[in-house]
Formats: sequence, C-alpha cells, structure tokens
Amino acid sequence: MTRATAAQSGACIEALAARFGGRMTTALPVRQEHAGGEGGAESTPPDAVLFPRSIEDISAALALCNDHRMPVIPFGAGTSLEGQLDAVRGGVSLDLSGMNRVLDIHGDDFDCRVEAGVTREQLNHELRHSGLFFPIDPGANATLGGMAATAASGTNAVRYGTMREACLGVTAVLSDGRVFHTGSRARKSACGYDLTRLLVGSEGTLAVIAELQLRLAPIPEAIVAIVAQFPTLAAAVQAVVLLMQAGLRPARIELLDELQMSASIAYSRLERLAATPTLFIEVHGPPAIVAEEKAQVTAVAVALGATVQTAERPEARNLLWKARHDAYWAARALMPGGGSIVTDACVPLSKLEDSILAARREADAGGLTCPIVGHVGDGNFHMLILFDADHERQRAAAAALARRIGERAIACGGTCTGEHGVGLHKRALLARQHGTAIPVLAAIKHALDPFGILNPGKTLPEAARQP
Repeated sequence: MTRATAAQSGACIEALAARFGGRMTTALPVRQEHAGGEGGAESTPPDAVLFPRSIEDISAALALCNDHRMPVIPFGAGTSLEGQLDAVRGGVSLDLSGMNRVLDIHGDDFDCRVEAGVTREQLNHELRHSGLFFPIDPGANATLGGMAATAASGTNAVRYGTMREACLGVTAVLSDGRVFHTGSRARKSACGYDLTRLLVGSEGTLAVIAELQLRLAPIPEAIVAIVAQFPTLAAAVQAVVLLMQAGLRPARIELLDELQMSASIAYSRLERLAATPTLFIEVHGPPAIVAEEKAQVTAVAVALGATVQTAERPEARNLLWKARHDAYWAARALMPGGGSIVTDACVPLSKLEDSILAARREADAGGLTCPIVGHVGDGNFHMLILFDADHERQRAAAAALARRIGERAIACGGTCTGEHGVGLHKRALLARQHGTAIPVLAAIKHALDPFGILNPGKTLPEAARQP
C-alpha cells in the first residue's frame, strides 16, 4: 500500500478520537517514543498512538483503520532490533502494553493464558509460587505478544525452545477487525493448518496478536552456571560442538568473544574474568544429573585449554546472566554515539566455527569494531557491527559486512535471522533465502490483509507481487 492520503489520515484520526477519547493521542513526544526500537537509526513517528485495553478495542480500531486505509503498527515494549516499529508510511501505533493481565494459570497442565502486553518478567513474577516458570528469555523485558510476533528465543532456547514451541495458541485480530482463535491447550494437534505458527514470527503483518496460550516449564531442582574461558575463539566454538555432539542438554550455552568480554568486564564490573573468548553455560535438573553434566562440560573445556569457574548461588548466577543480557549496551559503549547493525545468523552446528571465524576475519580486515555474542548451542550468533554514523564509507562497509554474514548463513543451509525477525533491514536477505516461495508469502499477506494496512513495508521485499 501507499501512505494514506492526508484526508484519509485526518478522517481516521478523528474517528479514533471519537471512539477512544484520551486513549488516542497525536502528541509529538508520545509519537516519537513509538518511532522505533533498539536496533537502528530509524525514527519515523506514527501519526497517532492508540492504547487499547481489550480485544474489542483492537477490533474496533482495526475496522476503522481498514476503512480509511490507515496503516497500523503493533507496539509492545519497543525492544525490537530490525526496524519493525518504524512508521515508514505513517499510520497508528497500536500500543498493547496496557493489555497486561495474566488471565489463567493451569499449574497441573503447565500452561497459562495472557494478554499480549504482559512482559516475561511480569509473568515469571506471577508464577513465582507455582513451581513453574516461563523459560523463553531474549534478554530484554519484552512483551509476550512482541516476542511471539518476532519469534523470539534467546539464552534458554537450546533446552526450552523458542516462542514457536512455547505458543500453544493465540487470539488474534485481522485487519478488518475480525477476531479469531488458533491452537488449543493440547500438547499436539493434527487439526488443519497450523495458524499459530503462521502468526508467530509474522511481525504484525498478518494480524494483531491479542492473547497467547503459553507452555510453561517446572523450575529446575538444581542449577549450576559454568564460565569457561578459552585461549582462542576457535577453541570456544569447538567446545560447543563437542558438548552438543555428546548429547548434553544444557539450558544455556552463550559465547562472548574477547572484544565482547572486554566490553562486558568494563560495563558490568566482571573483574574476576579475563578478556578472552568465553562460554557462559548453565545446566538444569536433578542434583545428580547437574553434577554429572558439570563434570562433562568441565572436562571438554579443560581439554581445549580453558580455565573454568562455577557459580551455584543465585546471586552469583544472576550477576553473570545480567552481564550477558547487558552485552548489547556494553558493546555500544565501545563507540559512544556511533551507529550499529546487529547481525543474527543461525547455522547448522557443523558450520558454526567456519561462520564465526569468517565473520571475525572480515571484520578485522575492514578495520571495524565488531564484538560477537551468540546462543551458540543452537547455532545462533550475533556480530554487532559498530561504525561512525557520520562516516559514509564506514556505514557502507558495515552494511556490506552484515549482508555478507547473512548470505553466508543462507549459503551453508542456515538463516539470515534466527530470532530478531526481518523487519525493514533483512527483506532482501529474506528474498534470497526463500526465493520461489516469495509469491506464496505475498499471497498469504494479501489474503489476510488485502489493503496492506498491517505494518506495511516490513518483512516482505518491496518487489513481492500480490495477486
């Protein structure tokens, strides 16, 4: 779709104001707060921001916007990294953060139902006395609706899976305001098309997710964190492959290269650790199994030249994982005020070492500052490419490096984005990865959103043709 005309936009905003009163605003400071996420320089504000409080509100708002051909950009906590929130064609930012009720908890069945604006930390606080927790942990305190929309995963994915596995079903609203439900509370189903997984990862381009039915996990009886520091980046990656080939199922295996470790030591005050390639590993389970896995992890790491420390007290473990979650901001502090591009390659484990080392060699050859972190247990790594935002040649070199990392991942059977989504930044790579399937994706988009009002300009390449 093209941008709504001034007349359409004005009429739609008037209709929304009449329907929602003070829960719709055109105030510039509020619009600017909804102009983008955390991952880039995009900052195009929407024309208005609406704060729904119910599914009925979402339905009414979408029906009005559809009638006026007004774009709608769903908004959660604003933590997305691929430009998903930029109002490239104007429109209304639909801020779902006020829909933040935990509706049901079924402890005996290990599932719950929540509104889209509930954050993962809020849900785990609600679950604190139940013996259960929600394990998907992307680091940021994102909303669960946003996590589903971007198919988020994070540090626990190697054991507990991603939002695709965690979502049993959703309640969603189509562009014309129709409400529909997907999935069930059952652990499996062979009943028709899998609409739940169609919507998980759709980035607000097919429907607005209003409620989610989520799978929970029991809190582990014992938890141990292991910090293994290696002499080389290659040795650290080799350790990951050996651990996974041994059939271990750690909850977390996180890689930080020497540059990222240097940044994290300074930012998070990790003075006891060295600025060398490091694996943060966490094992969960009954005490005997945890002790056995700790011994196996230690043996593999030491055989590859690592020094190993462990942390069992919650305070010590939380300090380590806070440092890992703060890695993005620690890395940004290496170049204050600079620009950044976050890559999100995910490759088969057998290709992980080659992919990471190739990215490191190219970054070093180009003179770019590029720390690496990764959820390497499932082959996912992020190189944060830092550059002088006022230096056009550096900006171009950073963009070229990010593109080549994605292309190499696709070429070896992987994907250009393991968990951040496509958004604005990876549409060309999506076309390269999916090739002849692009017309199918475009047909689905057209069928569910015929006027193209839902988060236009995102996910599908501009050249994708609709029927």
